[in-house]
Amino acid sequence: QMQLVESGGGLVQPGGSLSPSCAASGSIFSRYAMGWYRQAPGKQRELVAVILVSGATTYADSVKGRFTISRDNANNTVYLQMDSLKPEDTAVYYCKAFTGADVYWGQGTQVTVSS
Repeated sequence: QMQLVESGGGLVQPGGSLSPSCAASGSIFSRYAMGWYRQAPGKQRELVAVILVSGATTYADSVKGRFTISRDNANNTVYLQMDSLKPEDTAVYYCKAFTGADVYWGQGTQVTVSS
């Protein structure tokens, strides 16, 4: 079993930055691909970014060039650096850990972009 705890969300003005993180415990972090997803009110949960065990990354088109996902295997943590934030980035952001057999989700952290 893996436990995931997100932190670092909050309220920011348009054009600002936030850097939520997700701390993992209970399993071997380096064996899992890690992802950030988000869900806005009334919308389906969507992929934001993924970082594989190899370090390769994938981003949703809507965040390319603005968001950066990274991982620290020594500290069992994945980060999402979010720059140039827009009101449409407002959502609950969830951390996901997955392999071919297992999937784990965190509880989410709220990100609100508003003036």
